[in-house]
Amino acid sequence: MKKRIGIVGGLSPESTVSYYLYITRNYAERYGNYDYPEIIIYSVNLENYHKWRSIDRWDLIVDDLVSCFRKLKNAGADFGLIATNTMHKVFKQVADMVDLPLINIIDETALKAGELGLNTLGLLGTRYTMSDGFYQERLSKFDIHALVPNSDQQEVVHKIIVEELVKGQFLEKSKNRYIEIIHDLISRGAQGIILGCTEIPLLIKKEDIEIQLLDTAIIHSEAALKASVNLNT
Repeated sequence: MKKRIGIVGGLSPESTVSYYLYITRNYAERYGNYDYPEIIIYSVNLENYHKWRSIDRWDLIVDDLVSCFRKLKNAGADFGLIATNTMHKVFKQVADMVDLPLINIIDETALKAGELGLNTLGLLGTRYTMSDGFYQERLSKFDIHALVPNSDQQEVVHKIIVEELVKGQFLEKSKNRYIEIIHDLISRGAQGIILGCTEIPLLIKKEDIEIQLLDTAIIHSEAALKASVNLNT
């Protein structure tokens, strides 16, 4: 019997949809039927999360995520995912407080990089993902070194995410700016690029860049699909 997937979504809605579609579509394609895993999505108030992180109240984020996962467990979820990279800053605190196995997006990305033989990666994401160090620290446990854009570039990447991508706006000029920043990371030694915000893959596609792109939303969704049908055990 498949395990029921619990997703904390809405961070943002744009990428949450991609999780749902990936899991259901890929199951149907692989198995030739529509007996895909049951999925429970708890969509949070994104404005609260933006406010809490802007005033450095990550404790409030922890409290809300814990509450969400407890509700997902009560609704029947067998394991859970936080469908965003930035909130993985508090992954350990949340995981320690809930009686529900959680799949870490950074770990899964690192494992994928290892499969591809990549050990130096450029990292794009929100300001917090790029500059707070939690992502790089977790990757280092897998012997992966992360390169981040300079401070000015980080502001560009972050602004496009919060002012455009989470609203479903995908502008050509923003894509071109991202590509410029990615090329700079490549010039510094990046063998691949982590799209470390689950909205970025909606803007940057594999055909846009000549090196490997690690789409964290797809990687995370694939891990959930495998866990549900026990392909990873």
